[in-house]
Amino acid sequence: MNTTQAFNGVIAIDGPSGSGKSSVARRLATELGAACLDTGAMYRTATLAVLRSGVHLGDKQTVIKVVETAKVEFGTTPADRYARLDGENVDADIRGDEVTANVSAVSSIPEVRQYLITSQRDIIKAAENGIVVEGRDIGEVVAPDADLKVYLTADPAERARRRSTQNGANLAATAADIKRRDTADAKTTRPHDAAPGAVVLDTTHLDLDQVITALHELITRGGTT
Repeated sequence: MNTTQAFNGVIAIDGPSGSGKSSVARRLATELGAACLDTGAMYRTATLAVLRSGVHLGDKQTVIKVVETAKVEFGTTPADRYARLDGENVDADIRGDEVTANVSAVSSIPEVRQYLITSQRDIIKAAENGIVVEGRDIGEVVAPDADLKVYLTADPAERARRRSTQNGANLAATAADIKRRDTADAKTTRPHDAAPGAVVLDTTHLDLDQVITALHELITRGGTT
């Protein structure tokens, strides 16, 4: 196992769906003894809250109110990155088809994004032993002063293969869904652009161990230890 001693910084991991952000962030945070934040889970939980409320997604003001008043909790321990809504663990629910189909609509509302970005920044500030933050626009918007910014990317076909293997879904359907999400997310984020100062790492032909090794080397060279 790679280890990096006395880590207490912020690592921002950006990249499109299927690039390996979640697996990499969880593994890296574990090895660093750091916290780990999945910002995508926050948007998904907000979307689930809206769907459960029965509010029409076109009613933006009410959607904003639902998100701002929802009782949500997020675990940042790598081995237990739970998401809770009204005290209920919703890890499985937020990965369901209905949330996946509607998360872009909810997250595209500027007030929703700003509210969740503020929450994300609060979580980052509260991390005592460093934190690995993964999602979209992390290095440019959420944590522009991160000690290390990494943009993970991969060939679209490989991204679809990984996601379909992970979810047990049809490959063609997964590829179409990734393309749809990329197009939708591009309206509010820049899923195919690395943040200024970010290191671009193409993971198409790299396994998880190789990606983690590369990141440990970047941390050491970047002076975040």
